[in-house]
Amino acid sequence: MSYTYTAVVPLSWEDAVDKMRAALATQGFGILSEIDVRATFAAKLGEDAAEALGDYIILRACNPMLASRALAAEPEMGALLPCNVVVRRGTDATATTVQAIDPQTMVQLSSNPAVREVADDAGTRLRAAMAELGGDS
Repeated sequence: MSYTYTAVVPLSWEDAVDKMRAALATQGFGILSEIDVRATFAAKLGEDAAEALGDYIILRACNPMLASRALAAEPEMGALLPCNVVVRRGTDATATTVQAIDPQTMVQLSSNPAVREVADDAGTRLRAAMAELGGDS
């Protein structure tokens, strides 16, 4: 089982980040935090490591309605929230890759039917956000 949904889009990294934020918002997700991995590499490992990685950001997305349902069903699910979405582009890449966690990975860890329902709903919403970007999946 793949643990991500992936789209390769013919957008600049900046455009892909902006469009992914907007697409997530249309699906009820807010961005709780952003992790600029390239900047972290530059600060902690040096500019060569950052350059080798390329542009790379992790958007920590949360749909409060879905999170509430998941936590009501199984409070331990908080360790798996929020949903991470990665937008990355290597230094020499001609396209940008966008990846979102497949919420079905939560189902692998729980036998609770309510968690499956939340994962199904979250998966539908994340796939719809990814589809808004276009590109190859």
